[in-house]
Amino acid sequence: MRPTLQVRLSQHLALTPQLQQSIRLLQLSTLELHQEVEQMLASNPLLEPDEEHDAASPPGASPAERVADERVPDRDDRGSDTADRSADSDGSADSASGEEIRAEDFGTTEREDWENGTEHDDFDGIREQPSSSASSGGEDDERPETEAPDASLQDVLRAQMAGMHLGEVDRAALLALIESLNDDGYLEDPLEELVAALLGDEGDGADPEQRELLLDTFKCALKWLQSMEPAGVGARDLGECLELQLRTHPRSPEQALAVVICRRHLDLLAKRDWRRLMSLTGADDELLRGAQAMIATLEPKPGRRFARSDNRPVVPDVIVQKAGRGFRVMINPDVLPKLRINELYAQALRATRGGVSNSPLGGQLQEARWFIKNIQQRFDTILRVSEAIVERQRGFFTHGELAMKPLVLREIADELGLHESTISRVTTAKYMSTPWGTFELKYFFGSSLSTEAGGNASSTAVRALIKQFIAAEDASNPLSDSQLSTMLGEQGITVARRTVAKYREALKLAPANLRKAR
Repeated sequence: MRPTLQVRLSQHLALTPQLQQSIRLLQLSTLELHQEVEQMLASNPLLEPDEEHDAASPPGASPAERVADERVPDRDDRGSDTADRSADSDGSADSASGEEIRAEDFGTTEREDWENGTEHDDFDGIREQPSSSASSGGEDDERPETEAPDASLQDVLRAQMAGMHLGEVDRAALLALIESLNDDGYLEDPLEELVAALLGDEGDGADPEQRELLLDTFKCALKWLQSMEPAGVGARDLGECLELQLRTHPRSPEQALAVVICRRHLDLLAKRDWRRLMSLTGADDELLRGAQAMIATLEPKPGRRFARSDNRPVVPDVIVQKAGRGFRVMINPDVLPKLRINELYAQALRATRGGVSNSPLGGQLQEARWFIKNIQQRFDTILRVSEAIVERQRGFFTHGELAMKPLVLREIADELGLHESTISRVTTAKYMSTPWGTFELKYFFGSSLSTEAGGNASSTAVRALIKQFIAAEDASNPLSDSQLSTMLGEQGITVARRTVAKYREALKLAPANLRKAR
């Protein structure tokens, strides 16, 4: 083939670094955002915290604050209000930076592209890219108050082992078992596998006598391990774990029966098959009740209290308060970063020969401007979406989750003129404080179920109704999934039995046979 040259015209979207930063900041949680701010403050000398603005601003004076009256504004009013709010936001950015930020510095189409999510097709990787700050450590004042203890389960067990008079071989075997425990305190690997791994090549070429001797050493070490605190540590299964804890109780008929149940009939106890338990153990009703009560006090996961948890406190991004007959929607001032351009550096740059453009710090000045602009834009978008949710779910804020309406991302996207992927980013890991508690923004979205009246009911409201039915049921005769489906039908909501079972499992409620009390 002969090489030829061809000219082709095509259109495609190229995301600038500033627009990529906007998208990334939008999908960060509040804690991740504050870590990002700390990193930017440490790396960019042109950016500094606006402490004077923080002290001078009265409570609730955030520009990102609105009141949703009882009258829902029409689209025209809302459009003009959005334009005014956008202008106010730009003005606050100028005053915060101490620099004149011109429109040509930012371009004219990037905000529109970002809000409408046109980056979804060309730059899908940005949406999925995890934040590097998510796993980085924060400052001491950002740590949750209910933090896991510093000492792990292995640390506690090694400290106990130090007080034991063990030989070198026994000590090594016990240490190997301690290191093999999972987070719950269980020994998942069989002793034979631990021995084979220690011998190498799974022990195929090892002397059988040596293997047997090492296995006996591990069995002895296991007895030492299972005698340590917390009680139940080193168990191979739930039954053994509970039995180890029961052996620390004073001997009594109830304790002896509980040991037998944990050793042989734990599955019957889980099914609450009382008749068969009495038949197999020969115990009467009163003795069986006492054994059950004793087992209920045991800890099924001995290592749970030593587990290091990554859970962080939930800080609401948006606060919704009752205001007359409407609701006031505002950004939580505690999560809104106060930043500005360092005026001293900015003036020094303007005074240099050639101006800002020829200075090595000119790029960092532009980066600081963009960072302030993108953060304000992030919170403005969160507030707009939150206002739209409050308007659509006004029944929830007035009466609770039973009044929740069906809502999908596309409805909010169409109302605000944003892309559906943008709404998804806004509602992920962002929380709203309401009169009924704090919820993730995704909580207010749910599928619809048909009703006899021809309307629709939210799946969230149906789950709340199921929870209400089960809470009011007779414990000796609990409601089955079929009965719950029938009761929902009496309320005019058509729900199949399988759907009821799915919703019940999502609520972490046991089936009827496990909820039954004698």
